[in-house]
Amino acid sequence: MRADRLVSLVLLLRHRGRLSAATLARELEVSTRTVLRDIEALSSAGVPVYAERGRHGGFTLLAGFRTELTGLNHDEAFALVVAGSQTGAQAFGLGSALASAMLKVVDALPADHRAAAAGAARRVLVEPAADLLSRRVVTDEVPDAVVSEVRRAVFAGRRLRIRYAAVDQEPRWRTVDPIGLVTVRGHGYLLATRSGADRTYRLSRILLAEGLDERARRPDGVDLERTWRERGTRFRSGGDVVTVLVRIDSARRPELAQTVLDVRAEEADPDGRLCLEVTFQDTRHAEWALWRLGAAAEVVSPQWLRTSLRERAAAIVARYEARSP
Repeated sequence: MRADRLVSLVLLLRHRGRLSAATLARELEVSTRTVLRDIEALSSAGVPVYAERGRHGGFTLLAGFRTELTGLNHDEAFALVVAGSQTGAQAFGLGSALASAMLKVVDALPADHRAAAAGAARRVLVEPAADLLSRRVVTDEVPDAVVSEVRRAVFAGRRLRIRYAAVDQEPRWRTVDPIGLVTVRGHGYLLATRSGADRTYRLSRILLAEGLDERARRPDGVDLERTWRERGTRFRSGGDVVTVLVRIDSARRPELAQTVLDVRAEEADPDGRLCLEVTFQDTRHAEWALWRLGAAAEVVSPQWLRTSLRERAAAIVARYEARSP
């Protein structure tokens, strides 16, 4: 909406000082022509914005033009700013809305809190794009039209029709009753029921979404954290999961624990290694997770997994025993 954009424009100038039309256009995701029209509208409405000419010119506000939000202490202001750096809003298509909201919050703070909160927030990094090994964190990409329609149905309590592409299946339409949205490590999920049965849909696999006029068949209240935890427990304990008994160097245990579905049992061996009973989603998952640990892990059972890893290792040895090309 234009009103929201005008407010964001004013707050950008308040918060960052003089900005060029090109910079404002990039921040607001509009054309420079739109920015110039907005500047003219603000001036006509009495907002003290003016242009500075020259190579380093741009638009700026007269000093002292602001409103203040009182009642927030330093820690409360800092918590709000840090919350704005979380990735959940991106997963649900609310990234630009969150950025605009946090800009308004920071600008409305009393001057001393504003400076402290903005400075402290620069010293906290939440969910960086890569880990210490420069491995990029993969986040889901969901079309804006899809995530907006899903979000509206969840918030309005309306039924939803989605075209969903499940793994190794042809996409097909489903009519669901949305319960809530969950984001985990950059991946968004829709929790819903279909014909009364619990269903969890990954947002990136929803190809199309249509909100319906019917009310969703769901309880008025929901404990989303508990619901997500219960569904995770059922997922880890059900289906055709692969159970593996593995001996592993204690230093590599955290790495293994991050890849398995569940650690069902654990005990220390006399030689200092750990013996764990773990579960994997399927055969490919088990082979991938244990192969990447190399000699730090040894599969005790099942035998077919030991054989598979041995054959893979033998193929690597044979390749490197051959004469160099």
